[in-house]
Amino acid sequence: MPARPRNPSELAKQVFDIGIGDAEDTVSDLKRHPAKQRKGGLKGGAARAKALTSEERSAIARKAAQARWGKD
Repeated sequence: MPARPRNPSELAKQVFDIGIGDAEDTVSDLKRHPAKQRKGGLKGGAARAKALTSEERSAIARKAAQARWGKD
């Protein structure tokens, strides 16, 4: 796959051409990896919850409740 141009003027022309439909965007990350941004969030929350003790979870929840409802 060709890389995007580093020259700002050439990049602007390419973006313009893609916008008006004269060219196709061939370097889009979402075309190569459609679920790329979701994977980390799906794994991380479950891994963190599994690693925490009940006391740690309670402390986190207490801090969140204080931040949400404790403001004057």
